[in-house]
Amino acid sequence: MSLTGFKAPWWFLLLAVVLVLVAGYLWVQRRRRRSAMRFSNLALLERVAPRRQGWPKHVPMALLGVTLVLLTVGLAGPTSEQRIPRNRATVLLTMDVSLSMKARDVSPSRLRAAKQAAKEFADKLTPGINLGLVSFAGTATVMVMPTTDRPSVKQAIDSLQLSEATATGDGIKASLSAIESFGRMVGGGQGAPPARIVLMADGGQTIPRELDAPRGAYTQAKAAEESGVPISTISFGTEHGSIEIQGQRQRVEVDDEAMRHIADLSGGDFYKAASAEQLRQVYDTLQEQIGYEIKRADASKPWFVLGTLAGIVAAGTALVVGRRLP
Repeated sequence: MSLTGFKAPWWFLLLAVVLVLVAGYLWVQRRRRRSAMRFSNLALLERVAPRRQGWPKHVPMALLGVTLVLLTVGLAGPTSEQRIPRNRATVLLTMDVSLSMKARDVSPSRLRAAKQAAKEFADKLTPGINLGLVSFAGTATVMVMPTTDRPSVKQAIDSLQLSEATATGDGIKASLSAIESFGRMVGGGQGAPPARIVLMADGGQTIPRELDAPRGAYTQAKAAEESGVPISTISFGTEHGSIEIQGQRQRVEVDDEAMRHIADLSGGDFYKAASAEQLRQVYDTLQEQIGYEIKRADASKPWFVLGTLAGIVAAGTALVVGRRLP
């Protein structure tokens, strides 16, 4: 139960009334004792006066006071921080499908592990969130526009195929375009829904070579920040990855520094995943961050429930102890 963030704290003024009632009850009890002491014939008083019950006779009134306090707190409208599912947000899953993704430093391969983790992410994401898919290698393709239809997204993930080169900036740009188009369609009077890009890549950008070129990842990350779309980057793979191209073995190391800087420039977060299990853990973290939000919500119900129960117990105790209601 919460005792912070009251919506109507002026209801606490009723506690002054409770204090007055308590003071009145104590005064009445004291007055009764004085009246009894003034009775001249004490022997007769013992025979005609009801047998003293001691402290149990005060229990009903004490419970009644507790009832009034609990109900007053409920009326004051306490609030608490609660985890609430988002029902209006857009997420673009932007996946690298360059040839480096066939490296087997992550079992069974980077691409297959990435596909499985991405599908699990789609399944766990809050149903009300619109999820889209963009793939990029030498160019970027919007595979699925944002939608709540998870099977279509997972089907598109299964269909991802490897291709040459890595145009990370194009992937970010295509994601921003999809978010903008979707926002115009569903915005209405509330404006475009909040959006985020989840960028998963394993290597450095190759098209263009300069990350801060007009098509570069850094330039597009800045554009994302200006559009209010943070990028959560996942650097996937190890320093020992390699693939075979035209009979020659080439190393395909992950570029953690570039992925971290993309996240920083966009106002997003950077994650490192060197295994399929770590990748699933990253997606679980993102699912919690993206799928839910912390809001202050009404927390008065427990106080009203306890107040009602205390009132019922007070009435029952009064009938048992004093054979009358307080």
